[in-house]
Amino acid sequence: MAVYRSHDPVKNLRIRVRLQHVTSTTNFSQQIQEQAALLQEKGLIELSSFSAQSTAGGHHDDEEDITINWQEKLFSQFEVDLFRLESACQTPLDRQYHNEILRLERSGGRQNRRIFTYTDYDRYTNLEEHCQSVVTPEEKKPTFLAEKMANVRRRRQERRTTEGGIPKSGLVVWEPTEEFLKGSHVLNTPVQTMHVMADLGPYGKLGLRENEYVLCTIRVDSNGVITVKPDFNSNKEPYRLETAGDKRELWRYTMENVSTGLNAEEQDREQRVYRDLYSRHKEYLSSLVGQDFEMVPPGTLRLLINGEIISAEGYEYDSLYVHFFLDLPRCWSSPPFQHLSGVTQTCNTKSKGRENVAYFCYPFTFEVLLQQDVPSEGSAPHWPVLYFEVLSLGYWQRYRTEGYGYLIIPDTPGCHTVVCSTWRPVQTGTVTELRRFFIGGSPELEDLTYARIPGTFKGNRLSRFGFRSETTGSVSIRLHCIQQSRDYIDASALRKQRQSVLDRLGKFGQQGTIYSILEAFQKARQRMLEAQQSLPGDLLNTAGAVELQSTA
Repeated sequence: MAVYRSHDPVKNLRIRVRLQHVTSTTNFSQQIQEQAALLQEKGLIELSSFSAQSTAGGHHDDEEDITINWQEKLFSQFEVDLFRLESACQTPLDRQYHNEILRLERSGGRQNRRIFTYTDYDRYTNLEEHCQSVVTPEEKKPTFLAEKMANVRRRRQERRTTEGGIPKSGLVVWEPTEEFLKGSHVLNTPVQTMHVMADLGPYGKLGLRENEYVLCTIRVDSNGVITVKPDFNSNKEPYRLETAGDKRELWRYTMENVSTGLNAEEQDREQRVYRDLYSRHKEYLSSLVGQDFEMVPPGTLRLLINGEIISAEGYEYDSLYVHFFLDLPRCWSSPPFQHLSGVTQTCNTKSKGRENVAYFCYPFTFEVLLQQDVPSEGSAPHWPVLYFEVLSLGYWQRYRTEGYGYLIIPDTPGCHTVVCSTWRPVQTGTVTELRRFFIGGSPELEDLTYARIPGTFKGNRLSRFGFRSETTGSVSIRLHCIQQSRDYIDASALRKQRQSVLDRLGKFGQQGTIYSILEAFQKARQRMLEAQQSLPGDLLNTAGAVELQSTA
């Protein structure tokens, strides 16, 4: 079996089938003639009298060569005898066949003798399952796609349902067999089927159903997938087919794809049609999308964060889940529909090395805006901070705090994978640990921002003296950051590739660059003074003169 894909109309498909009887009287007579020719050369017999008798024994039904179009109906002798009678016609298709057969008889009869076809409209189903399989050469191996396509039965029949819309077939099959899976797998893709048949009955006894054999089955779906079983020979050995019964006669046949190809002029015309079609489709898509994309206002930076909480490991208890939220500093805002918090699913841990790991793979998305028209002197904008809390859920639905952590959103676009360590507050004494083990509950923070710097804190120094805590596990987070600003377009227009977006959003980068240069100059001057102190006196005077000149 072979599977092809074609974008051309399937009506252009043409197949040439050649059928030959191997163990026929014609082949036997040819062997006799070869032996008689040898005897004639020796002068023992005369070949003229024998050849007339031998040629009279051959039949023209032993060989047949015919070209078949897609869904072309070729009647068999059985169908001719059946549909010739008008009383045997029950359906409109039968009456159509009756008229075609009468028309063929008036025009001289059908051209085909043994080869005939069953089209998609005939009452012919499951033919491959009831008929004898075709024997192919042993060295022929089907492709991976052919093996997968062979396990799927494509049917066009609809499911029979009751008045309430419930299928009549069994709804639940606890242990389906492989044959049940193959037979019950129904695809919604409409499929057209055509069978190329052969009547391999003895000479003069054509028209019996038990002598009908399948030569080839062709299926074509709406996606252009063509399934041919068996495949075209294309310079391979002919297929062999052995009939049933006592004689067990041997036939061989070949199949070739003789579809008419396009000439150069038609190919150019087809390419022009495709280019015109693609251009029209592109214009249609452009009209749907439009040219004016949504842009942020000038002086504004849009930050899109597509994140994922990957896993958590190294915690004391099982059944972990993470509660997180995004804290926006001053000058940052978010759309009204944006939720800045979330909770993952509860996940059990699995052993990985020496640690127990809980895999969440929980996605989240944030969209925030930075607007800062008049920044303060010497200050840079603070980036959003992602705070999270890891908790565990007990058997009696009581939770415990496992750790707190935070992550500063990276200021550069791209993919970032960060592993954040966590900690949790503890109290002295055994009673606290017993309470945590038996009834759940543990010391926790009223404000999650205390994991870094509280949002309500205003001062220069934050003291945490006396606060007891312990390190717990870690949380792995992956972030995909996208930045959008009009200044990117301005940078490409002015070729300012080295200047970042934040440099143009309030000129923070310029001030930072000046401060860094001054700081580097002060450090260099300090190193030069230290070097002067270690030099001898005469060299020191020379260095001092150089310093005075540089200062001047």
